[in-house]
Amino acid sequence: MKINELTKQDFLSKVANYEASPDKWMYEGDKPCIIDFFATWCGPCKMIAPILEELADEYTGQIDIYKVDTEKEEELAAAFGIRSIPSLLFCPMGEQPQMARGAMSKADFKKAIDEVLLKK
Repeated sequence: MKINELTKQDFLSKVANYEASPDKWMYEGDKPCIIDFFATWCGPCKMIAPILEELADEYTGQIDIYKVDTEKEEELAAAFGIRSIPSLLFCPMGEQPQMARGAMSKADFKKAIDEVLLKK
C-alpha cells in the first residue's frame, strides 16, 4: 500500500472537516488512520518513513497511513498545533484522535495500531 501525502483539501474530505465542525471531531475515513506530520529536512521523520511504509503494507485494508508536509501545509499543521516533528495523529473509528510526538520504533507503532486503532 502506498502512503498518500495529504493537502488541506484532502484532509478535509478524507480525515476530518475541522472547518465545518470546529468544535467537534468527526472522522470521515472508512478505516482508522495514522497521519504523519513531517518535513523533508527532518532527520527523525526520515528515520520513521521506511517503518511507516512497512506498516502500510502489513496493515493493508485495516488502516490508512497519510503524510502531511508541514512546510507545504502550514495552515493544516497550525490547526493541529504541530510545533515539533514528527508528530503522529492516530485516528480511531468513532473516538477522539490521539497525538504522539517524536520518532517511534516499529514495535511502538504496532502496539499503538493494535491498541488504539484496531482495539486488539
